[in-house]
Amino acid sequence: MTVENNYEKLKEIIEKNSLVFLYFSGENCAVCKALKPKIEELFTQQFPAIKLIEIQTDKALDTTAQLGVFSLPTMMLYIEQKEFFRKGRNVSLALLVEEIKRVYALFLHKE
Repeated sequence: MTVENNYEKLKEIIEKNSLVFLYFSGENCAVCKALKPKIEELFTQQFPAIKLIEIQTDKALDTTAQLGVFSLPTMMLYIEQKEFFRKGRNVSLALLVEEIKRVYALFLHKE
């Protein structure tokens, strides 16, 4: 998972990559810390074509504000520069996997 806290660089990443998943975390967020390795493993094994980016909200207040993130953890999936979905707080990994799987298969024409 790549860490990017600069808003301009983040916009550039979203523009250059067709599939981008943003993971907003905080230094004092226990859920964020517990969920991060699971998200990394999930994307490495099942969704390698999706660019995975972590935004550390403590160090990226302007980026967090620009993207309207008000709770942690927050996850956003961008497809071709458009926000496809946003999940926050209580996230079911099983439901997240199913939703991403469906989109991933359609986007990459896989089954």
